[in-house]
Amino acid sequence: MSASDTAQPGPAVPPKGGVVAYLTLDGALRAAEFYKAAFGAEIVASIPPDEQGRTMHVHLIVNGSSVMLCDAFPEYGHPLQAPQSFSLLLPVEDIAVWWDRAVAAGAEVVTPYQTMFWGDVYGQLRDPFGVIWAMNQPGRTARS
Repeated sequence: MSASDTAQPGPAVPPKGGVVAYLTLDGALRAAEFYKAAFGAEIVASIPPDEQGRTMHVHLIVNGSSVMLCDAFPEYGHPLQAPQSFSLLLPVEDIAVWWDRAVAAGAEVVTPYQTMFWGDVYGQLRDPFGVIWAMNQPGRTARS
């Protein structure tokens, strides 16, 4: 899918989730396409790219929650900085399906998924844009 094929501006799409990650990346439209392939993301809105191929806004739904993307615009005081000291957590029911799809799309394994000391199955991947995506599959049911 090319940048011209992405969703065009229209009515605002309300974000889903109580906290929404807004990532500044080098190639937000490319990242959106990667997230579609790796995590089953749906692009629900995007602003067309400028003459340099940068976009100021892409709204995705990933696993039921909104994730927003944009490119850096250093000339407007919004420079690109490498992702640091955070990860995005995907709570999933079948980690193998989510994991295998993300790795096949090009995600790099950081921490292979395995049953952890707290009982859940957990692992971490790094996407081609430097963002760490953690996956967590519940290993036991909550007790009341």
